[in-house]
Amino acid sequence: MQPSDILPGDARALLFGRVWTPAGPAVVRVDGERLTDVSRAFPTARDLCEDDDPAGALRAAEGEDLGLLADVLANTDPATRDPAKLWLLSPIDLQAVKAAGVTFVTSMLERVIEERARGDLSAAAGLRGQIRDLVGDDLRRLKPGSPEAAALKATLIAAGAWSQYLEVGIGPDAEIFTKGQPMSSVGTGADVGVHPASTWNNPEPEVVLAVSSKGRIVGAALGNDVNLRDVEGRSALLLGKAKDNNAAAAVGPFVRLFDEHFDLETVGRLEIALTVTGEDGFVMRGRSSLSEISRAPADLVAQAINAHHRYPDGLVLFLGTLFAPVEDRYESGKGFTHATNDVVRIACDELGALVNRVCPTDVCEPWTFGVADLMRNLARRGLI
Repeated sequence: MQPSDILPGDARALLFGRVWTPAGPAVVRVDGERLTDVSRAFPTARDLCEDDDPAGALRAAEGEDLGLLADVLANTDPATRDPAKLWLLSPIDLQAVKAAGVTFVTSMLERVIEERARGDLSAAAGLRGQIRDLVGDDLRRLKPGSPEAAALKATLIAAGAWSQYLEVGIGPDAEIFTKGQPMSSVGTGADVGVHPASTWNNPEPEVVLAVSSKGRIVGAALGNDVNLRDVEGRSALLLGKAKDNNAAAAVGPFVRLFDEHFDLETVGRLEIALTVTGEDGFVMRGRSSLSEISRAPADLVAQAINAHHRYPDGLVLFLGTLFAPVEDRYESGKGFTHATNDVVRIACDELGALVNRVCPTDVCEPWTFGVADLMRNLARRGLI
């Protein structure tokens, strides 16, 4: 990959990320095609997001030139990496990694299908038509929690067709869950993990909002909320096993901070493109349009962090996806599932591209550098 493959098309984008250096992790500003270490001003990404004016503070921060992004990007692939040189990390660190589920009608109906199929891929095709005939698929105008939604709920309950996924899809309360632990996410160029026991899984291309401890949305990135459809389909109580796995939360390539050129209104218009390319020649393309989201991003953030739910180091929130893959890969009617070494590219002009190779979770780099390691490292370097 080259920098042009992952950077936003908008040259005005104010970007920060993280890089591993021989001394440890560093927060960096993207200055054209070069990276500037701003860790003296902001030892962690969390510190930058907590600033009263993150955009202004990042612009004003002085730091050390770390060289070309191209060189760092070239050394990021774990299969060929020189550990003595720099490589890209996920742009977030101490923030809680949260996600909103069932925020688009298409994905909501697919969750209902997973539930009815009990995680059985072969049963999904027949159920898909039945569910759509019963529920309909033009629910985009239905506001979650509205009287109209309540009326539909009553009708479906009477028909014996209500689902926990419809509850969070059109009911008053959003599904907010823990996608991963602080420090556990991977960045662009890293391997992304799929549990080897799963036989029905998919990428989930999403926008990820960076949110301060006060609930203020300060920026956005791209994310892959890797999902094990067979595991969650067996039981929603297995959501943790389906979602929170080694290397299964990808964020990047950088966080774009809100400023005069980019804000929440812009986020609401983003068009996310997905391409999955397999070694077997299989290619799948998809899209996710934020304009079709059922709940406003600001409402999702307000449900995630408030007086009842506190995050002193802030959080990032995956907003959910419109994309629900039904394209057959191996057998007719069996739909899509990942193969090892699939390359997943999630991109939009405003945020760049998040690119990862799919590997089994026990083959991906193990997550070993946690919060305690970070604090000790920053203390040794005199940054805290």
